[in-house]
Amino acid sequence: MTTAPSVSFEFFPPKTEKMEQSLWQAIQRLAPLAPAFVSVTYGAGGSTRERTHATVCRIQAETGIPAAAHLTCVGATRDEIDAIARTYWDAGIRHIVALRGDPPEAAGGLGGAYVPHPGGYAYAADLVAGLKAVADFEISVAAYPEAHPDAPSAAFDLDNLKRKVDAGATRGITQFFFDNDKYLRFRDRCVAAGITAPIVPGILPITNFARAVEFAAKCNATMPAKLAETFDGLDSDPETRQLVAATVAAEQCQALQAEGVDAFHFYTLNRSDLTTAICRMLGVKAKAAVA
Repeated sequence: MTTAPSVSFEFFPPKTEKMEQSLWQAIQRLAPLAPAFVSVTYGAGGSTRERTHATVCRIQAETGIPAAAHLTCVGATRDEIDAIARTYWDAGIRHIVALRGDPPEAAGGLGGAYVPHPGGYAYAADLVAGLKAVADFEISVAAYPEAHPDAPSAAFDLDNLKRKVDAGATRGITQFFFDNDKYLRFRDRCVAAGITAPIVPGILPITNFARAVEFAAKCNATMPAKLAETFDGLDSDPETRQLVAATVAAEQCQALQAEGVDAFHFYTLNRSDLTTAICRMLGVKAKAAVA
């Protein structure tokens, strides 16, 4: 019998009261699965700083689940970022997801050119080293099986990941991918490059196929033709689409398990239904349901 994997979940800070209610419904449903941690994202240009902080602290205080705060290099000096990190440490938050970050939308958002902040941490490896100097944080960093869209080459991108791990990162969490071979080849290249930290696959359950295609294009993630065929015609059939989405993601994870993967990070989009179903199919059950 396959051992149930370790799981972690990603949320984003809510913008409205209604979105906050939806987020907490998702958290309350997923919390009994005893994730290793949950993380809360940080908007482009640091635009959700306060909401991220409030959400992270509330999750940890009310659920007891270790919560990780995303922190980026964008829009702040080193002193400002160090102060934010100390605030997290003082609040009992011991895990940071350290990222370069995207430029603010005013500067082009995801499509704009990244320019380091004057007096700030230039890149994620610098941020990791800075955070480790502030306190002994557990630090997760981003990894890109198909290379970051800004990277001049896959080799450059891999070198950048190694710099982040060498600076003190605990693990890499991948950008979502739909082609397992891309991840498996990337994992092999990490090992060959001397990267010893675990590379945890990031899984995006497909709630809306058109939006998944849009996300994939922005993030340089391959969308297999078979997936397009599988979801074709399901836009007007949400019940079937939901069942197909859970099955597709669970099969993706099960295939990765067969290759030795024992941890998954789910991009929940603040919804619990698909992630709960997928975890169940992987043998991750709510603690209350275990006799």
